Amino acid sequence: MSLSPFDHPILSGLFGDPELAGFLSADADVAAMAQFEAALASAQAECGLISAEAAEAIGHLTANLVLDMDRLRAGLGRDGVVVPELVKQMRAALDEEAAQALHFGATSQDVMDTSLILRLKSICAILSARIAAIEGALEALGGRFGKRGLMGRTRMQDALEISVADRIADWKAPLARHRARLEEIKSRLLVLQYGGAVGTLEKLGEEGPRVVATLADKLGLGTTDKSWHNQRDSIVEFAAWMSLVCGSLGKIGQDIALLAQSANGEIKLSGGGGSSAMPHKSNPVTAEVLVALARYTAGSSGTIAQALVHEQERSGAAWTLEWLVLPQMIMATGSALLLATRLLSSVESIGKD
Repeated sequence: MSLSPFDHPILSGLFGDPELAGFLSADADVAAMAQFEAALASAQAECGLISAEAAEAIGHLTANLVLDMDRLRAGLGRDGVVVPELVKQMRAALDEEAAQALHFGATSQDVMDTSLILRLKSICAILSARIAAIEGALEALGGRFGKRGLMGRTRMQDALEISVADRIADWKAPLARHRARLEEIKSRLLVLQYGGAVGTLEKLGEEGPRVVATLADKLGLGTTDKSWHNQRDSIVEFAAWMSLVCGSLGKIGQDIALLAQSANGEIKLSGGGGSSAMPHKSNPVTAEVLVALARYTAGSSGTIAQALVHEQERSGAAWTLEWLVLPQMIMATGSALLLATRLLSSVESIGKD
């Protein structure tokens, strides 16, 4: 049993997104944290801060890492973050020199934030591809039905006739802008986090900038002038972007639900939802869920914006808030994109000749 509809054994039939859920799993998180530690050791060896032998031992360990997940869970409950227990288990499997070299100059937030960003890199690619696929589906619908007529309505009242192509253009245009926005956001979002205890790389001395550049290159991430432990605007910006995407998909869902009203009959959908009491009904379930997800992410975007308020060099409260909200927003956005694709593929006809 789960408290989240996105992985609930029943509700996930409607809300689930196994592909994105894989990137948000504990295994994926731990693997990305281990990737950070291996790349950090390699970068520090190249910069002469630790020995090549120590870096090699750390790299070999992370490639064959077996962890006690129950102890990680207990460690997080004790420390508030998982990294101290993670590092403890890794050090226990290394010789003395490599154990001392592991995690050198890093803090828990460096490991956890970079793990998130590494996974967001893949997630962003998936979300962008799904938006492009929806744009293609809308283009195909326009080719099939675009010349048909449709009643244009303002303030829910009949106004003047438009074409189906006019309505589809309103659905499609924001999606292209969202893909462009994501490309622009990525330069700020997909960046390395490495600053040490208080964000100043105090243990690295003059080699700090060189290690950062080398580490970022190994991980395929960008860099910032200073670590962003207490600067969460890029995370909040990405969350706001997701609410925009879901809002635009919710607009499509709302329009299609209205078109499907029995009194209008302006759209025909296959595979509508059934009713236990009224077998004659075919409910536009997918369209309705898009509206619900749009409203959910809009509210969540406001909640995660409060994570901008990081007191001084690091906040436990603001950071923890991200853990509660961001994964759910990612799952909601992925689910909305899958549902929108399903909805558009169910359109058998729209408009009137």
